[in-house]
Amino acid sequence: MSKFLKLALPILIIFSFFSIIYLQGLSRSVEKISRLQPKLENPPRQLSSLARPPDWKSLAAYQNTITRQDFERLLTQVFTAGNAWQHFIEISEESARIKIGNSLAEEVFLLDFATPEKISQVSRHWRTTAELPPSSPEKPLTGLKIAIDPGHIGGEWAKLEERWFIVGAGAPVSEGAMTLKVANLLKPKLEALGATVSLVRETLEPITAKRPDSFLSLAKDSGDAADSPAALQRLAERLFYRTAEIHARADLVNQSIKPDLVLCLHFNAEAWGNPNQPTLIDHTHFHLILNGAYTDEEVMLEDQRFALLQKILQRTHEEEVLVGSTVAKIFCEISGLPPYIYPMNSTNVRSIEGQPYLWARNLLANRLYDCPVVFMEPYVMNSTIDHARIQAGDYEGLREIAGKLQPSIFQEYATALAQGLAMHYQKN
Repeated sequence: MSKFLKLALPILIIFSFFSIIYLQGLSRSVEKISRLQPKLENPPRQLSSLARPPDWKSLAAYQNTITRQDFERLLTQVFTAGNAWQHFIEISEESARIKIGNSLAEEVFLLDFATPEKISQVSRHWRTTAELPPSSPEKPLTGLKIAIDPGHIGGEWAKLEERWFIVGAGAPVSEGAMTLKVANLLKPKLEALGATVSLVRETLEPITAKRPDSFLSLAKDSGDAADSPAALQRLAERLFYRTAEIHARADLVNQSIKPDLVLCLHFNAEAWGNPNQPTLIDHTHFHLILNGAYTDEEVMLEDQRFALLQKILQRTHEEEVLVGSTVAKIFCEISGLPPYIYPMNSTNVRSIEGQPYLWARNLLANRLYDCPVVFMEPYVMNSTIDHARIQAGDYEGLREIAGKLQPSIFQEYATALAQGLAMHYQKN
């Protein structure tokens, strides 16, 4: 054996010994990490109740369709009400780096911005006002596809969905029945103006085939283990009428009707307490809701964050403001209703500059519908002013109510909305 090998052999033995120890330790570490890996890389997706995981790849259709300035303005001034978006969206001059889901691997979608000189066509099934075919003064809504969504359900479900009250020996006030009445008055008016109109709901029955008991298991999983059976039943009922029902309507709108515009019809109300002995107030008001003002808690949910981005990229806000501003103006002129003002400490709304009747707010319906939504909130059902008109029912012409000649509140609602839409499409 050479002198070199005699000197190197002890070193090689020592090196091999420590290498084996190191590799064993490394192997144990890798094994430990691999056991943890599924939990770290694939945490449960944070989704809203009953929401489907979003298809992030579908956003590829919006490459180069919006400038950085427009994207950042809509994101920060319209669609968010906090700063949580900064955890998921990084904006540079050329693109937005959007984190997908809640994975530690931070899989991202890269959205390329357009330049002002070259903006690609937006991919969508609905048409803007400017994209509609030519119309005449007699039929200004020619070519326009409208879906009317009468809010709530009514009928036997009215008490369960907490949109029912009664004053003394008067007729019950049920919002779901009232919105359907307005929808049936509005549809022929819009058709006479040239629109193609579909009713999302035509009866006092839900669109979803599911019923409250279908959600008891989910209520138990999402509720407090100490909740009483009554509390869990109430949670299951809310999942039925507040969530599943709206998802079913959205599927109908997005997959079958595919309109250019959705009209969500509602009557507003303020807290009335006991529905059998409700509190009446002495004022009324009106406002119109556009999608936006996602709270930090909502941005943290993957499906809502995706919807926020899709709304920005489809440019629904611009169309909602364009249509909504004229509708609100004409509605106000006909009804005489003052604007509703949200409290100063509200954290889930944004006012629209120069539009006292328009507010941005993230509601399930105006989030899920894949087109612009005009979400109406006129009148106050439990105001002394409007309750008397509701009790008078529907009628033609004018009647004296509370010492004043007034049209039916239902006719006024339908007429004012139809005229507002006619005025918008005539001038645009």
